[in-house]
Amino acid sequence: MPKEGAVLPGHSPELWRVVNPGALTTLGHNPGYGIIVGHGATSLLAAEDPPQKRAAFTAAPLWVTAYDADERYAAGPWPNQAVGGQGLPAYVAQERPAEHADVVIWATMGFHHLTRPEDWPVLPTKWHSITLKSYGFFTRNPAITLGREAAP
Repeated sequence: MPKEGAVLPGHSPELWRVVNPGALTTLGHNPGYGIIVGHGATSLLAAEDPPQKRAAFTAAPLWVTAYDADERYAAGPWPNQAVGGQGLPAYVAQERPAEHADVVIWATMGFHHLTRPEDWPVLPTKWHSITLKSYGFFTRNPAITLGREAAP
């Protein structure tokens, strides 16, 4: 991804990998992290709907932006009072280079809750997760060299 922007889904489940192109392991890998969003969802609202305008970040499951300490909120600083377009859409509109730069990865987590009569009045709990898995840091499994004296 040469520039910052929204990463649209290609299939499900999604796994994204962010690597350091400036480093190379002895196996020839660029070390990085795999990003696995346990339950991502994009919005079902039309782009012109006021709630979607204020929460435009929900249009994509993953966003990549160049790091800027002032850019801290996916929907902008005042989403309930905004007309739309703030936050991630405004950040990526700057088209800053993301390759060979410090980046921020924004994962959109959510779900579409289709209620059933059995859900009322106590709605079930829905757990969300995001996993960061190291990739390419080691040339082999580091646990293999653990001796018996290291085991409990």
